[in-house]
Amino acid sequence: MKKLWRALAGLAIGVVVQGAIGGLACAQTSNPANPAPPDQSYSESEGNLGQPVVTSPTEAEPGTELPVLYVTSVEILRTQSEPQLDIVRVSGLVGAQGWSSPELVPTYVGKPLDGILDLQFIATMPLQTEPATGFVPISAVFPLEEGHAFRGVRVRASENAIEVDRIPGLASVKIAVNDCRDCVGKKFVERGHAAAGTPGVVRQEDLPKILRWIPPNHGIRGITHNPNRLNLLLGADDKIIAAYWE
Repeated sequence: MKKLWRALAGLAIGVVVQGAIGGLACAQTSNPANPAPPDQSYSESEGNLGQPVVTSPTEAEPGTELPVLYVTSVEILRTQSEPQLDIVRVSGLVGAQGWSSPELVPTYVGKPLDGILDLQFIATMPLQTEPATGFVPISAVFPLEEGHAFRGVRVRASENAIEVDRIPGLASVKIAVNDCRDCVGKKFVERGHAAAGTPGVVRQEDLPKILRWIPPNHGIRGITHNPNRLNLLLGADDKIIAAYWE
């Protein structure tokens, strides 16, 4: 059924590109380069003391499609030319470079009771561990079937969701999370142990929810890959010596 949705989506996008919204890209990232090893993780668990966060018994293989980290905006456009189509355009953020082939896929088939189409914002994960150099924008579009009965759209990422309850319509959010682009060299402090704005400090509560920090005197048990998990290697006095997405 997922293949059928994708086939219909591709056909509709072709019609749109030749007609009303010629310049609208089907999907894009700021740098569809590399790609890293992970697991499907929807947990808000945190791992410390060298213990990996185990959120799935199965390790994801390279090339696996996973939810992107955040969705930041959802817009539903209605074309003016015939046949009139409603197009869902979504933007979001991934933790690092290397994600590719972003797309929107229905969570399930059929009309829900609330009339809101539920979509997952997914992409192909990186093939390797990526350094934390800042969040990377990512986007995709999804054409709704002509004559559909939906009154709106809800889009889910790994860490959040955005709903638009009218067509056409637009909703967006600002992600106020430390992407750790400048974490290295600063001291990591666990939740509740430092005030906001403390200089030279990276607070746990300001970082992404799925987080693992590894003190210098602890090992790592097992291998659970998750490209939506931020990892911090700590040195003396809990100073961050490396930050990466795995």
